[in-house]
Formats: sequence, structure tokens, C-alpha cells
Amino acid sequence: MFEITRKASLAEGIYRISVLAPHIASRRKAGHFVLVIARDGGERIPLTIVSSDADAGTIDLVYQVVGRSTSELAALGEGERIPHVAGPLGSATNVQRVGHVVVVGGGVGLAAALPIAVAMKEAGNSLTSIVGGRSKQFVILEDDFRKASDRVIVTTDDGSYGKKGFVTDALKELLAAGEKIDEVVAVGPLPMMRAVAETTRPAGIKTVVSLNPIMVDGTGMCGGCRVTVGGKTLFACVDGPEFDGHQVDFRELADRLATYKEMERESYQRLRDAHKCKLEGAS
Repeated sequence: MFEITRKASLAEGIYRISVLAPHIASRRKAGHFVLVIARDGGERIPLTIVSSDADAGTIDLVYQVVGRSTSELAALGEGERIPHVAGPLGSATNVQRVGHVVVVGGGVGLAAALPIAVAMKEAGNSLTSIVGGRSKQFVILEDDFRKASDRVIVTTDDGSYGKKGFVTDALKELLAAGEKIDEVVAVGPLPMMRAVAETTRPAGIKTVVSLNPIMVDGTGMCGGCRVTVGGKTLFACVDGPEFDGHQVDFRELADRLATYKEMERESYQRLRDAHKCKLEGAS
């Protein structure tokens, strides 16, 4: 059992928790994730390790309530325990000193972008972080990015905070200004990562994307995170989750993700209905 030592709300439906997991905390690196099961018999949820404290033996995880399993996780508070946490899993980020690195994160993808940003800066790179959200409340972890970065550019779709527009707009402005960029790392919704890759393709800038959003069970057994990269079939959970963005077949990924949406919606609705019935029975 893994105790939740701290829980904080970052935005509506988005939480950050610290979990006591000494073995994982002592071994994790940027890019690693864990598999979480919120209740016995529940499904596995792959979550990126945002940060860790080896001395305290804790790891930090960020998740958004989007369905049944994340709703069950959100029901747990400080002092309560998660039945199963396994990791660290996945391949660590290939961090090298290359010069000027731009890390681009959107929405809850900022949670996976942060440890990469921290590692890139610690490796001696000049770091620009572009962080975005639908509106101000969904720009999460901004303070953490500011501590790690030489420069932070904030964008919001509705213009409620920072620059109005998408993260790709800010990236295009840097390129148009003639800034030398040696590597770009993008983490967020698939359409955003695809747009980033297409933005950097003409300039031939190395671009890495993290395909966390397509992982399902995190073990390579279900095949749900199958991805074509440079014509080869790979799996995001065991071969990634980070890949060359210019080689990823994003169209194939978009089609596969749509497969699970209806099942996730139905499962989440059944959970909500069950809770409603319990409340009505108690009245």
C-alpha cells in the first residue's frame, strides 16, 4: 500500500499528489512513469512521475479526472493509501547538452513536460519553456517551470493569461525572430504535438514528442499504444514514451484514441450513477 502524503488541487479536476514510494523515488529519471491502480480489481493508470524526493521517499504525480479510474483515484485523500503503484517504467529521456532547448507543454501535459525541462536545464542547456492552457486556470505548474527555465512564455487559448493563442504560435514567433533552437520537446494533446512537429519540420530542428496520452495499460500487452514511427511498429509504453516527432504517424494515433472514448464515457457514467444511487438511498 502506498500512502498519499500530500494532495493539492491545481485546477478544476486536476490534482497533484505526493505518494510514499521509496524504491521508485530512488530510481526515477525524467521520462519515467508508474502504473497506478486506485482500488483492488481496478484498471491500471499510467502516470508520469513529475518529481521525486529520494530522502523523503516520495514521488509526485499529476492526474486529471476524465473517467472512472481517475475519479476513483481523486476520491482518495491525504493519509489514505493506493493499493498498487509499480515503476519506474518506460525509457528515461535522452538528456544531453545540446545548446538551446525549447520545451513545449499544454494542459495536463505540462506535468510530463516539467521533469524533462528540469533535466534539460540541469544538463547545462539554455532552456525556454512554452506553457499553455485553455484558460488561466489550466496553466498548471507555472512556478515550477519558472524555477527551472531561463525563460517562460505563457499562452492561453482565450487570452485570459499570457499571450492569446496556442503554444505553437509562440514557437513560430521564436523561429520567425531567428532564434537558434537546437532541440524541441513537446508534451500535450496529440493535435498539439503534431502541430509542433510540423512547425519545426521545415527548419530541421530535432523534435521529441512524448506519447503518454495514448498509453492504456502501460505494459505493452494490450497493444492500445501501438504507434508507427519511421515505418516501424513500436509501443509507447515499452519503447517510449518519447519518439522523434517527425517520424510519428499522428493520423494513425488519432484514429486509435477515438476507439476508447465511448467505452471510457460509459464506464465513467456508470460510476456516477452508482454514486448518485447511494446518495439518494441515504436521504
